[in-house]
Amino acid sequence: MQVFRRLTDGVWRGVDTVTSTVTDTVSEAFFEPVVRLGVTGLARSGKTVFITALIANLLERGRMGQLRGVSNGAIRAVYLHPQPDDTLPRFPFEDHLAALTGHTPHWPDNTRGISTLRLSFRVQSGGLRGLGGARRVHVDIVDYPGEWLLDLALLDMDYAEWSAQVLARAAGRPGGADWLAQAQAAQADAPFGEGDARALADAYTEHLAAARAAGFSDCTPGRFLMPGEMAGSPVLTFAPLPPSAAPRGSLAREMARRFSAYKSRIVRPFFRDHFARIDRQVVLVDALDAIHAGPRAVEDQRRVMAGLLTAFRPGRNAWLSTLLRGRRVDRILFAATKADHLHHTQHSRLTAIVEAMLRDARSRADFSGAQTQAMSIAAVRATVEEVVQHQGAALNCVRGTLLETGRQAAFYPGELPEDPMRLLSPAREGAEAWLDADYQIMRFAPALADLTPGDGLPHIRLDRAAEFLLGDKLT
Repeated sequence: MQVFRRLTDGVWRGVDTVTSTVTDTVSEAFFEPVVRLGVTGLARSGKTVFITALIANLLERGRMGQLRGVSNGAIRAVYLHPQPDDTLPRFPFEDHLAALTGHTPHWPDNTRGISTLRLSFRVQSGGLRGLGGARRVHVDIVDYPGEWLLDLALLDMDYAEWSAQVLARAAGRPGGADWLAQAQAAQADAPFGEGDARALADAYTEHLAAARAAGFSDCTPGRFLMPGEMAGSPVLTFAPLPPSAAPRGSLAREMARRFSAYKSRIVRPFFRDHFARIDRQVVLVDALDAIHAGPRAVEDQRRVMAGLLTAFRPGRNAWLSTLLRGRRVDRILFAATKADHLHHTQHSRLTAIVEAMLRDARSRADFSGAQTQAMSIAAVRATVEEVVQHQGAALNCVRGTLLETGRQAAFYPGELPEDPMRLLSPAREGAEAWLDADYQIMRFAPALADLTPGDGLPHIRLDRAAEFLLGDKLT
């Protein structure tokens, strides 16, 4: 807890100095720029850890040498500021930091909904020379599940189109055969019954959970696996069904109505109230987990990433284009997480795989001047590198504490290919397994923190990620 207290000692002092007067609010609105940074990614991609580590390393900047505002001295102070939106949950930074830095460190709980937190920077123009005046810059970090972005595609579909798409891909996914049998046995033309709707919705949700656990990414609707306070509500009690006549009052007709309600009551408000206000965006990608799961999971992740990009090219969606009124995200970072699970010699290969996954979608996208970049990162480094001799060969390994057993172990994950198409081509062709390699992945617990004063959590390229996303605003 000593590490946790040192990292947060200055936080509350900073908060205590912040006033909430009307004058301060007006000053902020007109003279103090605000950058809204969206952080998203699919389940288990590391959103919570990324945000916690980013905040901790911006408060204690000893490991942030690649952030220009740190290296040139422009950033003079950073503190947590009361968030401006009283209607949104606050990102529980202190709780998550305590989980990562305690005597028995553990990964914090995953993102379950939207939350936000404001960091305020005192920036001295001209850096150490002090040639310009000091100013304040606010960064509002908005945490939300990537599954919510996938729901954007639902706005262009009716219930029949969505059902046909889901049923077509279910057979090749875990639990898909059982779910298909139940959906085909349902009496879609029969009078609606709430019990029948609940049974179908529960079975479909179980199928989505099994598919996600197996590494599949496209699991819509996004709220089914993260219902929050809407669990059990009619707007989340529907499921895809085979084509039917769907007379008035039938099960199929009510399912279609609830699908429409989901779009109008959940999907549209998120894009209107939250997404439309984002200026910069980081999309976290757990490519290693997909590679480990096999070719089908890799192809599914590639398609999902293309789907995520549709949210950042609103011209493809008339409703979203009207909503944004010309405002667009101007920087997007695609970050391959868990780089610490690989030796540094393979990081460039992991980045190349993510870039190749994005290539088709990026070539079709109209970003209207938005900058995009891909890189491999570890927001919190859980391993150290080690060379192990095995059968006369030197293997580039990583060593860490295994999450399942608590034992220290050296791990060799296998060599990623230099050419990303050696993975993506068989994935697109529907291969069942990798033919010439076996890509392994281990789950490591966070390392015991031993930080010197002024240092944030150990990481890989988090400072470079921060420079791309925020560097121009903090100098």
